[in-house]
Amino acid sequence: MKVLLKPFLPAYRGIVWLANSPGTLILAYAMLIVVCGVLYHFFEKEESIGDAIWWAIVTASTVGYGDISPETWQARVLAGLLISIMVLLVIPLITAHFASKLIVDSDAFHHEEQEELKANLRHVRALLEALAEREGITLPDSAAPPAAPSDR
Repeated sequence: MKVLLKPFLPAYRGIVWLANSPGTLILAYAMLIVVCGVLYHFFEKEESIGDAIWWAIVTASTVGYGDISPETWQARVLAGLLISIMVLLVIPLITAHFASKLIVDSDAFHHEEQEELKANLRHVRALLEALAEREGITLPDSAAPPAAPSDR
């Protein structure tokens, strides 16, 4: 199965790269609109470049006013690809990016704080072990056998 998915790995990495940067995501969206508009203008000879870009925007947003619709099979395939890319990739990536920004936990510890807490816990553990040894108490997770009860 891994062998079958290997050719798609660069595309997956590209999608992850796009998803992690809002600037590149917006740039990719704009480029998709322009490229599809130019291709539509090429396939549908009677449409102006402005109308072709308008068609791409309306089609990508899945509004589909119907004022401009493809006549040639190439333009219809282009429309299907544009709608599929928008619905299956671009819109979910934009939604996921904004959702991830809303979910960020402001109370979460930063790396430095976590390292400080770990160091403090190691220090407390060492103090506890020293105190337990002085009092003759075996700690629960210690490998030493239990001490004899004291005469107190």
